[in-house]
Amino acid sequence: MTTTEARRLVDKLWSYCHVLRDDGVSTIDYVEQLTLLVFLKMAHEAQSRPAIFREQIMPEGEEWKDRGWPELIGNSGAALETAYTQLLEDLGNQRVGSTFHLIFNGARNRIHDPAKLKRLAKDLINEENWSGQKTDIKGDAYEELLSRGAEDIKSGAGQYFTPRALIQAIIDVVHPTPDDTITDPACGTSGFLLAAIEHILEEFGSTLTPEQRNHLSSGGIWGTELVRGTARLAAMNLFLHGIGHPTGDALIHTKDALAAPPSKRASLVLANPPFGKKSSITVYGEDGKASREAIAYERHDFWVTTTNKQLNFVQHIASLLEIHGRAAVVVPDNVLFEGGAGETIRRRLLSEYDVHTLLRLPTGIFYAGGVKANVLFFDRKPARPEKPWTEKLWVYDFRTAQHFTLKQNPLTRAALEDFVKCYNADDRSKRVEGERFKPFTYDELVARDKANLDITWLRDPSLDDADSLPAPEVLAAEIVEDLQAALDEFAAIAETLQQARGGNAETTVE
Repeated sequence: MTTTEARRLVDKLWSYCHVLRDDGVSTIDYVEQLTLLVFLKMAHEAQSRPAIFREQIMPEGEEWKDRGWPELIGNSGAALETAYTQLLEDLGNQRVGSTFHLIFNGARNRIHDPAKLKRLAKDLINEENWSGQKTDIKGDAYEELLSRGAEDIKSGAGQYFTPRALIQAIIDVVHPTPDDTITDPACGTSGFLLAAIEHILEEFGSTLTPEQRNHLSSGGIWGTELVRGTARLAAMNLFLHGIGHPTGDALIHTKDALAAPPSKRASLVLANPPFGKKSSITVYGEDGKASREAIAYERHDFWVTTTNKQLNFVQHIASLLEIHGRAAVVVPDNVLFEGGAGETIRRRLLSEYDVHTLLRLPTGIFYAGGVKANVLFFDRKPARPEKPWTEKLWVYDFRTAQHFTLKQNPLTRAALEDFVKCYNADDRSKRVEGERFKPFTYDELVARDKANLDITWLRDPSLDDADSLPAPEVLAAEIVEDLQAALDEFAAIAETLQQARGGNAETTVE
């Protein structure tokens, strides 16, 4: 929870955002610039301490003696802009794979008015002693900045931000431990990873052994993010919460998680993969099929070939889990009911994994309007061909008769308390059926058309009341989403027919 001091810090830093917006700097770009400047300020503070506490973060050598933060404070005008631009380029060339390199490689100065850059550095950031701030203050402040940045829908930043109330509820039922290896293959700004670490520190902080602490800080927790700018924010988010070291190996890997089989597996996978069905690449599954895309990845650990990236993420996460590992994954509705590859994946998942819980989410909780999503919980088990591992799938319907908005009625952790209680993490065998919580056996699930897991049994009273319908913009977004899904399906059919006829022309649906 954001403290009073953290809120003061946020308000101070955010006060300058609207000024830069007039210069074409988006809110998420503003947060990125704050990330770079705050990191430089903290590095300077670490190297300005008394000798016994001093820490060398900036590159060493005579040529770096007066570089870094002193350059920004000591210059002005065109000289400041030039110095800052050159500084970012030089810092981005440091050791590949380090947190330092991740944060600065590819970074660019987005503030092209030297006077405004000077004020941001000198008046807003330089006045704070960032190293002296408590971890929870500067960490909470940064989280709040990310949250505000996600509200800038036009920038697309919201797609990297999972509602923190939902993350907290998921963490509360999966119970991360100090011995877990934890990853998020589409980590965004590190919300899941951060919540998992905070849970471990709260639950086990006083009993953590040196070995467990080393495990958590040296690779036991890691994330993957395709977009470098977002990976930069993710690394800084962890760093300001006291996780990771500037010169140590980065805990965030910048790459396409789907590009290759996992090099190491995890005991806990937490993820909200990007929404949007069509992928720009093709994955070869064990069925040996491939579509005619410009870039193709070979993933023989996948069950089936598909260009639906959400289905690919489900397959990737299934492969990413170690035996007895557990996963909690946010998936859109189409993952639950889509035929073809979707059906194949669901049937394999139900048979070879313990798919034990499905949380149906309401609309209005994500920054992308009209999104219908769910959280799928499943565990990996040893091979057992004679009997499926899923015995019962418990479905919690948190969607029917539940309506949230980002502003007037935002999702809270308290709203998910009944789900957390029903989940009964301590002993799932003692779950109790309720109005919103029902079990479905394996035989019932596979007997459904296409093994459809899009299950509902409650009726929403608002459907009988026109005044209680979702907002027009939500309905419009849902219609657009459905139409785009239909176009994608037609495009896939057209492509299949084209390949069957041996044609070379490409079919494109905009």
